[in-house]
Amino acid sequence: MFKVFYCIFATELINKMRDNILKKAADMFITLGFKSVTMDDIANEMSISKKTIYQHFSNKTELVKNVTTYVFSSIACGIDEIIEQSTNPIEELYDIKQFVLLQLKNEAVSPSYQLQKYYPKIYIKLKKMHFEKMHVCIINNINKGIKMGLYREGVNTELICRFYFSGMTNIKDEELFPSASFDPIRVQNEFLEYHLRGVCTLKGIEKVEQLIKQNTNYEK
Repeated sequence: MFKVFYCIFATELINKMRDNILKKAADMFITLGFKSVTMDDIANEMSISKKTIYQHFSNKTELVKNVTTYVFSSIACGIDEIIEQSTNPIEELYDIKQFVLLQLKNEAVSPSYQLQKYYPKIYIKLKKMHFEKMHVCIINNINKGIKMGLYREGVNTELICRFYFSGMTNIKDEELFPSASFDPIRVQNEFLEYHLRGVCTLKGIEKVEQLIKQNTNYEK
C-alpha cells in the first residue's frame, strides 16, 4: 500500500514540475522570444538544474512544441468562456482580441514571427490549430450577428471567415508591418474595425462606434 501511495505522490510531483516548467518557459518565450531564451535561462530562472528540464523535455524544440500547445489550449479555453458569456457578437470580438493580447503580454508580433522563423514545423501545426479554432468561432459569430441584425444578411460566411483569418495572420508579419513603423496593438485595433465595418449593418456600426468611444480597451 505504501508503494502505491508513494508512486501516486511521485507522479503528482513529476506532473507539477512539468507544468511549472511549461508555465515559466511560456512566460519567458512570450516576453523575450523563442530564439533568445535558452534552457539554461529557464533553469536559472526556476532555480533548478538544466538536467531537471531534460528529464521532462528531451530538447528545446520539444519544449517549444509543448509550450505552444499549452498556450494555445489555455487561450482556447479562455475564448470559449468569453463566447459562452457573450450576448453581443461585436463585443465578443473585441473581448477576445483584448484577452489574447493580455495572454501574450501585448506582444502582438514577436512570438508568432520568431516561431515562424526559427521553428517553422511547429508554426505550421499551430497555424492549423489556430485556423480550426477561429473558423468555428467566426462562423458562429457571423451567424449570431446576422440573427441580431448587427451583421448584413447574405454575406458569404465561409469567405469572410477566411478573410478574417488571413488578415489576423498577416498583420503579424514583421516584414509587412514592421513594428518600428506600425504599432502592433493599433494595427490589430484598426484591422478589427475594418472587418466589422465590412460586415455590419448601420445598427452594428453604431455599436462599433459606441464601443470605441466608451471603452479604452476598444480604442484605436
